[in-house]
Amino acid sequence: MEPINARSMLDAAALAAADRPPMERRLRLSPAALAVTNQKVQRAISPIVIAGAVRVADFFLLGLVGVALYLGYVTRLAGFHWEYVAAIFGMTATAVICFQAADIYQVQVFRGQLRQMTRMISSWAFVFLLFIGASFFAKLGNEVSRLWLSAFFFVGLAALIAERLFLRSMVRGWAREGRLDRRTIIVGSDRNGEHLIEALKAQEDSDIDILGVFDDRNDSRALETCAGSPKLGKVDDIVEFARRTRIDLVLFALPISAETRILEMLKKLWVLPVDIRLSAHTNKLRFRPRAYSYLGKVPTLDVFEAPITDWDLVMKWLFDHVGGGVILLLALPVMALVALAIKLDSPGPVLFRQKRFGFNNERIDVFKFRSLYHHQADPTAAKVVTKNDPRVTRVGRFIRKTSLDELPQLFNVVFKGNLSLVGPRPHAVQGKLQSRLFDEAVDGYFARHRVKPGITGWAQINGWRGEVDSEEKIQKRVEFDLYYIENWSVLFDFYILLKTPLALMTKNENAY
Repeated sequence: MEPINARSMLDAAALAAADRPPMERRLRLSPAALAVTNQKVQRAISPIVIAGAVRVADFFLLGLVGVALYLGYVTRLAGFHWEYVAAIFGMTATAVICFQAADIYQVQVFRGQLRQMTRMISSWAFVFLLFIGASFFAKLGNEVSRLWLSAFFFVGLAALIAERLFLRSMVRGWAREGRLDRRTIIVGSDRNGEHLIEALKAQEDSDIDILGVFDDRNDSRALETCAGSPKLGKVDDIVEFARRTRIDLVLFALPISAETRILEMLKKLWVLPVDIRLSAHTNKLRFRPRAYSYLGKVPTLDVFEAPITDWDLVMKWLFDHVGGGVILLLALPVMALVALAIKLDSPGPVLFRQKRFGFNNERIDVFKFRSLYHHQADPTAAKVVTKNDPRVTRVGRFIRKTSLDELPQLFNVVFKGNLSLVGPRPHAVQGKLQSRLFDEAVDGYFARHRVKPGITGWAQINGWRGEVDSEEKIQKRVEFDLYYIENWSVLFDFYILLKTPLALMTKNENAY
C-alpha cells in the first residue's frame, strides 16, 4: 500500500483553526507522558546506514590488506602487475557479496558474536576456494604466489575479526543509549492494543521500544495499562508529546473497519516527521504479502513515512555542509562589504538573531544582516515589513530586495546545523497573516516542519517570497513546501540552488 499523499491530506484537512490551540500555547501532558519526555534521549542512528557503512569498510579493509601484502612481498620478486590488483578487488567485492548472502549485515547480528563470526569465516573461506578453483581452471595456479594467498587469507581474516569486535562494542554502546531503538507509541488502549504490544514484545532482537499508548476513549474499553505499557494521554496530546521527545513510529492498533475514526486522527498526526503505520495484526482482512511492511513478524500497512531518512539524510547532510562551506567561502567578501555598508549607514550591530521555527517546530536562532534601524528592531516579527516601511534603512532596502540579508544563515547551515541550504523557509514564531498566526490561517501548516528549513526553497524560486499579506500567499508557500518534501532528491536541491540567483533577480516584487 502506497503512503497517503500529503497534499491530498492538506486539501482534506477538516480541523477548524478555531478548534486548535494557538501556536505558542502548549498542551498539558499527563504526569506519565511528562516522565517520558523528561528522559534523556540520544539522536537515533539508522541501522540501514550502519549496515551500508560496514559493507564499505569491509571492502576497503580487505582491499588494503591484499594490496599491502602484494606490494610488500610479491612485487619485490616478480614486479608489479595490475592483474593482481584487479584480482584482489574482485575477491574483496565477492567477499562483500558472500557476507550479504550469509545475512551478516544486520544490526542484530553485529550485536552478537558467535553467529557473525562463524558466518564470516565460512564466507571468507568460500571466497578463497572460489578463487583457487577459478585459477585452476584458467591454468593460472603457477602464477599466483601461495605465500601471498595464504597471508591474504589469514591477515584478512584477522582484520575482519578485529573490525567486528570493535563494531560489536560500538553497536552495543549505541543500543544501551537507545540510539538503535525505534521509539514507538501505540494508538488504541484496548484489547487490540494489548494483543499488538504482546506480539511486539514477544519477538527476540526487536528494536521496538514501546513508550506507551494513547486513546481518546474514557470508557471501560480504554485500559489504563495496556500489556504493561502505560496510557500517556489522548490522541490530541501526541503532537505535543512528539515535539518534546524523540518519536520514530506511531502504530495504530485500531481495526481497519474504524476508518472514520482513524482518518480523523491522521488529520492531526500527519504533520509530524515520523512513520505512521496501521497494524494488521488482528485484522481478518488479508492483502498480498508484499502489501505489508513488517515489524519482525507483525504485519503493518504504511500510512505516512518520515521524509528524508537513512542514506537520504546522509546525502542531505553532505550537500549542506560541503556545498554550504564552499558557498560561504565564496560569499565572505560580499558579506564583508555588506557588513561595512550597514555599519556606515546606521548605528547598531551588523547582525541580529531572530527566533524561527526549525525542524519539528523546534525554536532556532537564525542569523541575518540587520536591515531595520536598531531602535526599531523586531526580533519576533510581530509586525510584518511592508512596502516603503520607514523602519527599513537605505542599505536594508537593497539587501532585503536582493536577499543579501540572508547570507549569515550560511553560518547556521555549516556550523550550527539547524538550517539546510534548501528547504521550507523558516518563519518567525510570531509570524502572522493580519491578526492570525500562520498555523491558524492554513490547515496543515506545521507539516512543512517535517524537514529541516532552508535558506532557499521551491516556494521561493517560484515567486512565493517576501511579504505575506493574503491567505493565498501563505497557502501557496505551504503547498510548494509540501511538494518539495514529497519529491525531495539531491538533484532537486541542486536544481533549486542553481535557480535561486535568477529567481532573486526576476521574482522579487514581494521582497521589500
